[in-house]
Amino acid sequence: MAGMDVSLKEMMGIDGTIGAAIVDHGSGMALGTLGGSKELDLQVAAAGNTEVMKAKLRTMDSLGLKDGIEDILITLTAQYHIIRPITGRSGKGLFLYLALDRNRANLALARHMLKVIEEKLEL
Repeated sequence: MAGMDVSLKEMMGIDGTIGAAIVDHGSGMALGTLGGSKELDLQVAAAGNTEVMKAKLRTMDSLGLKDGIEDILITLTAQYHIIRPITGRSGKGLFLYLALDRNRANLALARHMLKVIEEKLEL
């Protein structure tokens, strides 16, 4: 099992990572961040992606979907953004957020690595 600091470091170790966060989608607050830049404020990204997460959950509820979200992928011209809900008991209401440089990242590998990190995370 890995704690928040270890998990954030592992997320930053994924090729092409620009920034990583663990976010409470109830409040929109980032519980922990690593990386980021002047162009990528991880606190703002945490709050904004909380709204994305809430909107998807509301839509699924409205549609009567009983499925779970594995991850949400947002593709930009220069970046990939991945939102991955934490499914373990200790992580309910939290999600991992990963921003990647599209030119340096391998999306399939990043998604796989994020899943492995999420499974090991213990909060």
